[in-house]
Amino acid sequence: MRAAPKRPALTTTHEHSVPWMWPMAAALEAGETGLELFQENLRFLSEMERVENPAPPEWATRNTVALDLDTMRLRDFSSGHSGTRQAPVLVDAPYAGHSAAIADFAPQQSLVRTLLANGLERVLVTDWKSATEAMGNFDVDKYLAEINVAVDDLGEPVHLVGLCQGGWMCAMFAARYPEKVRSLVLAGAPIDTDAGDGALKRMAHDLPMSFFEEIVTAGGGRMRGAYMVAGWKSMHPEQQFFGKYVDLYTHIEDRNYIERTEAFERWYENPIDLPGAFYLQAVKELFRNNSLAKGTFVGLGRRLSLSDVTAPAYLLAGDIDDITPKPQVFAARRLLGTPTKQIVCDVASGGHIGLFMGARTLAKHWPKIGAWIREQDRR
Repeated sequence: MRAAPKRPALTTTHEHSVPWMWPMAAALEAGETGLELFQENLRFLSEMERVENPAPPEWATRNTVALDLDTMRLRDFSSGHSGTRQAPVLVDAPYAGHSAAIADFAPQQSLVRTLLANGLERVLVTDWKSATEAMGNFDVDKYLAEINVAVDDLGEPVHLVGLCQGGWMCAMFAARYPEKVRSLVLAGAPIDTDAGDGALKRMAHDLPMSFFEEIVTAGGGRMRGAYMVAGWKSMHPEQQFFGKYVDLYTHIEDRNYIERTEAFERWYENPIDLPGAFYLQAVKELFRNNSLAKGTFVGLGRRLSLSDVTAPAYLLAGDIDDITPKPQVFAARRLLGTPTKQIVCDVASGGHIGLFMGARTLAKHWPKIGAWIREQDRR
């Protein structure tokens, strides 16, 4: 049997004249196994670069911009059925430092597509804009007023679907304009922020108000999305700063895993900024004073009472949600003026973000919500 050809020796000249080539040289010395390992490491480093510096998030489903307001673009995903008798479904996406595209995250993980597939023909989403310096003084009233513009433009009472922080905005709107709301869906929405033991509750009460004010000052009058992302990461540091790279390396040959990771990082690592006035008002009034649940919050010139909301309501919470624990969501059952028999309480397996884009929750719980919304139209 013919002997394998000998590889050329690595000389000192090689090592010192092209030091940046040493990993390839080491791989060649180690034979085919080393070369394969080197190629795998290159793929990992390339993928890590994309994860750390992702492109902006994209909407998975074709849509049009129905309105372009100061605070949002109202995106219309309607199926095109003319003459439908269904009321519009307005999804109020989270406004908490990340893009509203979480409502249409990916083709197989899209709340919008799930609602359309389950018979809802007119679906729209509030695509909240990242705050510019000129928007620093926008407060909660500004956002309620522009939701009102969107609802009036749709021309009839709407089904409101509030996700996370969008949920308390929907609850406020429904208390201010109960006649404009046909039904109310609150998913992972902090309604009674004194209930349970969530991370946001602890932060709001344990830190002085001056801490939040200083962050806004440092952000030039805005709450920078990058600061918020850093805060979320600090809640699970072992996963954010180590675990995800171990997972990435382990699955470097799994294209489906890589694509899912890239999609998530495009959403997660491209945060948006919030107006300082809006952010500080939310921290003080919603999370420190719990004024929405207590009926002391003043919105658009009127004290808001959740007891004025009489529309049918559907409440969805995650069983291990550490951002908005179940008691904060389900408190709406006793605070709303809706008859108890017209309120549905539902618990999904998983945490907070999975309520809006988790494949299991989209497959199991949101089709039920779609059917429930259609039933309110029939009634």
